Amino acid sequence: MAKDRQPPNAVQSPFVPASGKSFGSGPLRAQRPRSARGYPAAVATPVGADPTVVGPYLAGVLNDERWRSVDIELIAAGMSNLTYVVRPDGGSEDDAVILRRPPTGAVLATAHDMAREHTVISALGPTPVPVPRTLHLCTDESVLGAPFYVMERVVGIHVVREFPPGYADEPAQRRAVGERLVDVLADLHSVDYDAVGLSEFGRPEGFAARQVRRWTKQWDATRDQDRPGLDALAARLAETVPATQRSSIVHGDYRLDNCLLDPGTPGQIKAVLDWEMSTLGDPLTDLGMMFVYWPEAGEDRASTMSPVTTLPGFPTRLEVAERYAQRTGADLSDLNWYVGFAFFKFASIIAGIVARSAAGAMAGKDTSGYADRIDPCVELGRAALDDGAI
Repeated sequence: MAKDRQPPNAVQSPFVPASGKSFGSGPLRAQRPRSARGYPAAVATPVGADPTVVGPYLAGVLNDERWRSVDIELIAAGMSNLTYVVRPDGGSEDDAVILRRPPTGAVLATAHDMAREHTVISALGPTPVPVPRTLHLCTDESVLGAPFYVMERVVGIHVVREFPPGYADEPAQRRAVGERLVDVLADLHSVDYDAVGLSEFGRPEGFAARQVRRWTKQWDATRDQDRPGLDALAARLAETVPATQRSSIVHGDYRLDNCLLDPGTPGQIKAVLDWEMSTLGDPLTDLGMMFVYWPEAGEDRASTMSPVTTLPGFPTRLEVAERYAQRTGADLSDLNWYVGFAFFKFASIIAGIVARSAAGAMAGKDTSGYADRIDPCVELGRAALDDGAI
């Protein structure tokens, strides 16, 4: 049985009044269901996760016959790996688990590596970084046509373009959310990756230079049209790579809507999600990327998706940088390069989304207008390098 609803981990907050919009465990009652990213939820079947295959498979690997018959929902959110809620037939919301797999269709080599996601989340389980508990990894592509993994369903508030009504209404609560985002990132970058078994998870040496090459290659592989500004930004970044101060686990796409907030305490994070780009490398690449998604009041940044950080109470980017530096001791004198690189990377990611959509590999997700975001990202990246703007 296939349905499509709001994010699987979104919960009815005790602060949210009863209304036609549901953030809870019950079915969405709005006339036009919308995805977690705010797009119309057009997906009607669980593409890439056949319930008649998933159910018997989970019954075997989890050693529980309750999973023999399952209900699966494809979340119409995210533009890369596909995420599903899986429940045993007749089970409650509390019984649900999350299944993650790569997008259907052709993808770039080394992208969407399920084993890597499973590895890093499992390793971070005992650390201060909040992550879901992993349950199973399947590398046998004959099951669903691609590797996948299963993890617990962490219940929390998922924020994209706005907070649920009644949640984090006070400026002090919004500041607590922003500060906690910084603190969790600092905690991640402070994890001893050798101690948690991730010594071989990446090659920290030369990471930033390799990242510029990697995303330049991604852009070359997914060109939608001639974009000389993007080519020039790539070349300039390659010529000005700063020396790396230290290495850590990096998330690769750290931002508010890749986290779940505590339903009862806005200043707490229940789980950090979407680890598909994680590796070992320069932690300042995560800080730079977070700034891509951190517009301030009075700014018109069409390149980014969420205006949440423009609300009163949220720390400014400068305050974020200062808090991060205090928590980690990092020297941020080269931060503008990392911000410029982050906008370049974001532009390359969007180009990949546009290419996969054109190839029919986005499982019903609405990508209209995405190509129009590429050039504004390029301009913001150039401005970071030229004007020192963060």
